[in-house]
Amino acid sequence: SLTLALHPHTLNTAKPTQPTQPKATMMMSIAFKASQALRPAARRFVATSQARCMATYYSRDHEWVSVDGDNATIGITDFAQAALGDLVYVQLPEVGDSFEPGDSFAAVESVKAANDVYSPVTCTVTDINEELGDEPGIVNDSPEENGWLMKAKLGNTSELDDLLNKEDYDAFCEEEDDH
Repeated sequence: SLTLALHPHTLNTAKPTQPTQPKATMMMSIAFKASQALRPAARRFVATSQARCMATYYSRDHEWVSVDGDNATIGITDFAQAALGDLVYVQLPEVGDSFEPGDSFAAVESVKAANDVYSPVTCTVTDINEELGDEPGIVNDSPEENGWLMKAKLGNTSELDDLLNKEDYDAFCEEEDDH
């Protein structure tokens, strides 16, 4: 049998000042602190992503594009419908049609004039506002809500960067009014 002889001065009888944490608990604590430090940056990223996902853009040809992810709803602006006057006819594209920026995708006719409506983005039509066939005046009453012309799948979301936000579009319209 083996006997150990311990001297009293070699024993450490003092209690530790801090309890020791298991390694996994300590790693989780470090990860939590790191996530807390990154939260403001993460919130900015999410806010930017949501802004892109749920935003409305405007073209200099007076079309609007409401974007949700890669889905878009497109129509003419209030400025455009006011300039046209009472609409009497709206010609819409067909579901499945594809357009590039600047392509004519619809036509609107008022008591004053007939005008083409141009696609502000690359897209493929997924739905059209069939109510406008019988009631084109919906565009006059609610151009940027109920008077939408088509819904589409976006082909290139980076094209949205070439469009105007609401503030810049309003300034653009004021300049047009002055001329």
